[in-house]
Amino acid sequence: MPRIALLQPPYTDEARTLLARMMPGDAPPIGLFRMFARNLPMAGAMHGWGRYELGRRLTLSLREREIVIDRTCALCGCEYEWGVHMMTFAERVELTREQAASLVHGGPADACWTAERERLLILAVDALHERSDIDDALWTRLASVFDELQLLDLLLLCGWYHAVSFAARATRLPYEPGAPRFAGLLPATTTTDR
Repeated sequence: MPRIALLQPPYTDEARTLLARMMPGDAPPIGLFRMFARNLPMAGAMHGWGRYELGRRLTLSLREREIVIDRTCALCGCEYEWGVHMMTFAERVELTREQAASLVHGGPADACWTAERERLLILAVDALHERSDIDDALWTRLASVFDELQLLDLLLLCGWYHAVSFAARATRLPYEPGAPRFAGLLPATTTTDR
């Protein structure tokens, strides 16, 4: 049961307009956006930043962005947002089942990660999640592959999805219909604490 009720139709004109801007096409608004719309000034302010993070102006590729988001959400234990992104983007960015499972239950040394850029993104997300910092050695490796704009986008993208994960988990946001779950990626004999 969610701790903050999701906004339900019929929406006010202001809420309807904002929710329509937050969703692509004519898709109905997801639960996260309906929860945020309980506080319209906050949701409106967040929409601009979220639009940048998910837009074409972000300097990371769509696949790199999704690796950062999915790993961040997995480390935060946020099945809700991870599931939304897996359902919406995993196929589009050609994440394999092994890579999706690795983002939840594995790490950058897993055999499914063959591109150094992608391994470095996972290492960076792990460092930020565990220590809220990136040590000099990892920063040097990142800076040899990513430019300053990409590094800034990486840092803020990871932080943004920590915030989204905190909000979704703390409010007990119900899962979106049809969204995958972490356990769906576990081999039959594997268990996890995440």
